[in-house]
Amino acid sequence: MYFVSFAVINWIDVFIRNEYKEILLGSLRYCQKHKELELYAWCLMTSHVHLIMGSRGNPMHNILRDFKSYTSTQLRATISQHQQESRKEWMLWMMERAGKKNPNNRDFQFWQQNNEPIELNTNALLNNTLHYTHYNPVESGFVSKPEDWIYSSARDYAGEKGPLDLILLDYYIS
Repeated sequence: MYFVSFAVINWIDVFIRNEYKEILLGSLRYCQKHKELELYAWCLMTSHVHLIMGSRGNPMHNILRDFKSYTSTQLRATISQHQQESRKEWMLWMMERAGKKNPNNRDFQFWQQNNEPIELNTNALLNNTLHYTHYNPVESGFVSKPEDWIYSSARDYAGEKGPLDLILLDYYIS
């Protein structure tokens, strides 16, 4: 199991619109079904995402590469076509500017590139990471309880059904 966290360039609050959130969730579902992604916990914030994940065989870097590539392309297109997006020109400009500064990109960058997976090789590290992931919206002041954040696996760990299928960890201590 690994913890991975990645953010939109310049920490832009992109994920404030449901359409954008659904692109990310849809891509995670696709990776679960077709890319051998195992998802244990997650939290989507306004500018970043946290995942506790594994793989049934596909190398982790392949899953992350494909996920980030697809979501960045889809989100760029959706932002550029969104009629009510008041920040459209600014966001696209910021992402184009970041892409031109980065030799690894052609002309556009959505995600920051510093997201090395951290192996969760002890129960203590796993529990601390689960707590950090689920309490991120609480610490940010969005909700008072982790399970109140819709875009998180905290709901699943509280006995409710969240928007993604998970492999629940039975030794999680809240």
